[in-house]
Amino acid sequence: MQVFLKMRMEALRVFSVGILVWWVLGVGATEVFGLPSCHFPAIYNFGDSNSDTGGMSAAFYQMVWPFGESFFHEAAGRSSDGRLMVDFIAEHLKLPYLNAYLDSIGGKFGVSFRQGANFATGGATILRPNKTVFESGVSPFYLDVQIAHFDQFKARTNSLYNHAKLASRRRKLPRPEDFSKALYILDIGQNDISSGLSKPEEELQAAYIPELVNKLSAAVQHLYEQGGRTFWIHNTGPFGCMPVSILYAPNPPGTLDNCGCLKYSNGIAMEFNKQLKKAVIKLRADLPHASLTYVDIYAAKYELIRDAKKQGFIEPPEKCCGKRVNGVDVHCGEKASVNDSEVYGDSCKNPSSYISWDGVHYTEAANHWIANRIIKGSMSDNSLSIAQACHMSQGS
Repeated sequence: MQVFLKMRMEALRVFSVGILVWWVLGVGATEVFGLPSCHFPAIYNFGDSNSDTGGMSAAFYQMVWPFGESFFHEAAGRSSDGRLMVDFIAEHLKLPYLNAYLDSIGGKFGVSFRQGANFATGGATILRPNKTVFESGVSPFYLDVQIAHFDQFKARTNSLYNHAKLASRRRKLPRPEDFSKALYILDIGQNDISSGLSKPEEELQAAYIPELVNKLSAAVQHLYEQGGRTFWIHNTGPFGCMPVSILYAPNPPGTLDNCGCLKYSNGIAMEFNKQLKKAVIKLRADLPHASLTYVDIYAAKYELIRDAKKQGFIEPPEKCCGKRVNGVDVHCGEKASVNDSEVYGDSCKNPSSYISWDGVHYTEAANHWIANRIIKGSMSDNSLSIAQACHMSQGS
């Protein structure tokens, strides 16, 4: 009760300074009126396949067609038919799409890290994996490694920038002073929770999830010590609604909710999100010069799945790319032999009408819808839009 009252007092104090909240028509989002835009010079992103823009593709395997077909018209290192949420965030902030730190070549226009870098890799976890990527598909570039990559990136680019004698050599390097002004995004944890579902529920809640949250908090604290000040932290989505989860799960009565999603899986995700939100509130007290925003990705994604038909999408759990033929899974962009015939896992005719791209990841259209829900602040615990995220707030 004391914690609840303290939180209520903090919320009242925020409102007492006279900040007004207004509703933005069209997306039903809230923004804190009167606060100026932060004009972030760069974005540094940490995460898994939900935000990987080419890291895993550069390190291990090249993404194949039809990934990227809807926007890039070629495989662009993203687990979707087009742009991811982080791409739409970059567009909204008038910044270029993030190059993957692990990609030394980049796309058509080469690599530039002047306005940020992406350390996310598909299959990444918070905890150190105990199997190789070839055994489990889990990335070796877990969160601690991504943070180490950032440390090295910052130290090396600062040195190169300061020792460069020509402006042309500095052009693709971040300015040292921009690290403290940049936006730091973290979107990771889904793979940890998914792999932990086999653990007893008591262990998940009492030990496993707290360990995940503590590790994520430690990463934020480390980035703060490295000069980071603005953090945009996504919780985890309703992976119990993913077609791949529903397809392979037992389905006794009571297993699914009204949206056809797995109750238990989503319940564990919500427990992680509950503990993560408490951790973010604590970080606000521990890091006095930081601005931290907790973003309810779970609510945004579940809303889309629940209202799929209303929003113009085909109702889940249908997916666009890949198929199941006579009990054989033919994954998106791959080939398989079924009854002595070669079957190709091609994409649907209209990806924009689907929420799920390949049974695990979202289509560009779904990513765009979700991004529109979060960038204006309606899913932020402090009502700050992403453009205002540098302003400190106590949240709720």
